Amino acid sequence: MKTQPNETIAGTAKPTAKRRSLLSFIPSGVICLFIVLVLFGYLGYEMGLAPMMKTLMATAHDLLLNTVFFLLSVCVLTGALGRVFVEFGVVSLVEKMLRPVMKPIFNLPGVASLGAIMTFLSDNPAIISLSRDKKFSAYFRKYQLISLTNFGTAFGMGLLVIVFMIGQGYLMEPLIGFFGAIVGCVVSTRLMQRFILKAYPNFAVENAVEETAEELEEEAQKAHDPHESLFTRLLNALLDGGKSGVEVGMCIIPGVLLISTFVMMFTFGPGEGGVYDGSAYQGVELLPWLAGQVNFVFDWLFGFKDSHLIGFPITALGAVGAALGLVPKFASEGWVDGNAIAVFTAIGMCWSGYLSTHTAMLDSLGYRQLTSKAIAAHTVGGLVAAIVAHGAYMLVTLLLSL
Repeated sequence: MKTQPNETIAGTAKPTAKRRSLLSFIPSGVICLFIVLVLFGYLGYEMGLAPMMKTLMATAHDLLLNTVFFLLSVCVLTGALGRVFVEFGVVSLVEKMLRPVMKPIFNLPGVASLGAIMTFLSDNPAIISLSRDKKFSAYFRKYQLISLTNFGTAFGMGLLVIVFMIGQGYLMEPLIGFFGAIVGCVVSTRLMQRFILKAYPNFAVENAVEETAEELEEEAQKAHDPHESLFTRLLNALLDGGKSGVEVGMCIIPGVLLISTFVMMFTFGPGEGGVYDGSAYQGVELLPWLAGQVNFVFDWLFGFKDSHLIGFPITALGAVGAALGLVPKFASEGWVDGNAIAVFTAIGMCWSGYLSTHTAMLDSLGYRQLTSKAIAAHTVGGLVAAIVAHGAYMLVTLLLSL
C-alpha cells in the first residue's frame, strides 16, 4: 500500500511539519536584514560608522589594485603558457610520464601535475586556465575535472610562500610545510571527489568533454595549416591562452573583494595608538580574540603559543599574500618560531585564499552548486596540512637532537 507524502508514519511526520511551519514563519528577508544589521552594527559600534565605511572601501580598493590585478596578470600569463604546452604536446608528454604516480595518490590523470606546477609558480586560477582547454580536460572524468579546483588550490602561490619564508631566515621549516601541504592536498582532492560522486554518481563514468584526447589531437592536426609557420602557431597559442586568462581573471574579482575584505576587517586591529582613521586593513580583531578563548586547541593541534598567530591561517582564507604580510610583524613581537613557519607554509599553500577563489573557479567550470562541498573538503585538507606540518616538525626536531 502506497502512502501519501503528508501521511503520518509511526507518528514522525507531524513534528517535521511543525518544524517546517516554524521556520517558514519568519520571512527570509527579515533574517537577511537581521544578519546585515548585526554585522555592520558591530563593526560600526567598534570602529565608528564613518571610519568603518572608509576602511571598507579602502580595503576593497587596495585589494583590487594590488591583489586582483596581480591575479589577473597571473591568469593571462599562465593561460598563455598552458595553451602553448597543450599546443605543442607537452601536456600529453607529462601525462604519460606521471600517470603511474598521480593515479594512486590523487586519483587524477598524470596531466594534472601540469596544473600543480603552474599554480605553484603562480596562483589558484591558473588551474582553471588549463581546465577550460578541451585538449587538457579530455584526459579527465567529470568528477576528476571538478576536483581540480581543490587540487590546484593546494599548490597556489607555493613558490612565493616558500621563498618568502626562506627570506625570513628559515630553510628546513618551509620544506616541512611543503610536505604538509602535499598531504593536505591529497585529503582535500580525494574528499572532494567523494562528495561529487555521492551527489552525482554518473560523473564517475562521464568524460569531462565528449571528444577523447586523441580525437582532439587529430582535429588539431587537421585544422593546422600545413604552411603555417612555427612562429605563427606559437603566437596564436599565446594570444588565445591569454584571452581565456582574462576571462578567468575577471571572474575572481567579486570573491576576492567581498570575502577578503570582511575577513581582514575581523582579523586586523586599529591603527597606531588604537585609533580608527579609515585606513585600509584596519579592523576589530574579533577572530584572534575568539581564537584566544580556545588557544589550547591550536596549541595542541598546530603548536601555536600565542593566539595572534591564528591571524595567519584566517587571513590565508582570503588571500595568502596578505597573510604573509603578517609574518614580519609576528617575528618582531617574538611570536614566531620554527614550528609556526612550518605550519604557516603548509596552511598558507594549501588554503591560499580558497574562500575568495573557489566560488569563481567552480563558476567558471559550470559547477557553482558544488562550491560548498569544495570549501568543506578544502577546509579539512588545510587543517590536515597544518597538523601534519606540526607533527613532522616535532619529529624532525627530535631526530636532529639525538
